[in-house]
Amino acid sequence: MSTSDVKVCIIGAGCSGITTAKRLQDHGIAYDQLEMSDDVGGNWYFRNPNGRSAVYESLHIDTSKTRLQFEDFPVPEDWPDFPSHRLMHQYFRDYVDHFGLRGGIEFGVAVERCTRNADGGWDVELSTGETRSYTDLVVANGHHWKPRLPRWATEHPGEFDGVLMHSHDYVSPFEPVEVRGKRVVVVGMGNSAMDIASELSSPWMADTLYVSARRGVWVLPKYRNGQPADKVMAPPDIPKDVALAASRELIRNLVGEMSSYGLPEPDHEPLAAHPSVSADFLTKAGSGDIHMLPAIERLEGSSVHLADGSSVEADVIICATGYEMEFPFFDSAETALHPDDEHRYPLFKRMIKPGVDHLFFMGLAQSSPTIVNLAEQQSKLLAKLLDGTYALPSVEEQERIMRADEAFHLEQYYAAPRHTIQIDFGRYCVDLHQEIAAGEQRAAQR
Repeated sequence: MSTSDVKVCIIGAGCSGITTAKRLQDHGIAYDQLEMSDDVGGNWYFRNPNGRSAVYESLHIDTSKTRLQFEDFPVPEDWPDFPSHRLMHQYFRDYVDHFGLRGGIEFGVAVERCTRNADGGWDVELSTGETRSYTDLVVANGHHWKPRLPRWATEHPGEFDGVLMHSHDYVSPFEPVEVRGKRVVVVGMGNSAMDIASELSSPWMADTLYVSARRGVWVLPKYRNGQPADKVMAPPDIPKDVALAASRELIRNLVGEMSSYGLPEPDHEPLAAHPSVSADFLTKAGSGDIHMLPAIERLEGSSVHLADGSSVEADVIICATGYEMEFPFFDSAETALHPDDEHRYPLFKRMIKPGVDHLFFMGLAQSSPTIVNLAEQQSKLLAKLLDGTYALPSVEEQERIMRADEAFHLEQYYAAPRHTIQIDFGRYCVDLHQEIAAGEQRAAQR
């Protein structure tokens, strides 16, 4: 198939969708880009009218500017090390305008259903009522838009007299609920939980600020020796076991024991979980502004009953408990196209379901230190596959490589739903480029 026969549908115009579109444009590959909102930016679009943005008003990205920038569109030199969501959103807008991509995006158009057609491509039903046919489908709808709530919050939500919400709905200390003078419980110890807890824990804000967690975590600072911490990460050419051992020792020496701050001690090594990064949380905890609680068992009136048999009174509970991967436009009966019950969704190079042709997932990973420019790298393989200069290995070989990749990237993490799509960005990119070179050789031999 020549590129003149290819027509791609890109679902979404967030950071993964727009950089994929730019690559296809560079390769002369035709595409339609469909975005249900009225602008680009996806998750980084504050108050996104599609309701899928998880951005709160005070949010700054935890990845430093030089780590997150697109390689062919550097961020402005006068940016701070950790830009706000407003700068991030404008950066994506500027990227789209600079490369002339905006005209190829259809705003206000949602994808309702995608089904395989007789030609092996995809029929895509739109919110407009129209159905279009494509040779290839690119899924770039993100995975931070469907909130995951704890069991105790979903089974008996009406048993709490106060406000129970997910961090996805949190905007500020005053929206959607006024928290000044309230007793607040933040559930979780990921990055959003730490941001929100730190913001609400000032004495003039919440009356009492609790953080409930099933286990302790290692809280990492944003800076190390005056530099953004991710700028001094070990390069991918250092063996992983050597880099991991050195990084763990460095973290222990840098932050000490978590119990020194009044936090529970982790039951795992540093970097055995997706990093929890905060400039403020340790100080807030050590200052007594944050009060730690064990896991929540159940709610009753204004009482929050805990795993150790104790209870506290609360007015507001904010669950910063992560997100579910979901592809609502695929038929629920097509189980191979949906994550399993353990939140697992293995993909060849985190892009391709072996044996499922003409379907590609962009940016579908929990990438450390950054996911912003992940699809930019993945799009290099995609474009070469579509223009015929790259060839995939056999399905059996894809599956073998996929299993080996998962073992490599996940071996350092404890088993949890949040870690099923975890990758090390630097090492992933080295490996991806090696695979592209191997695929170019396969294509040349055909």
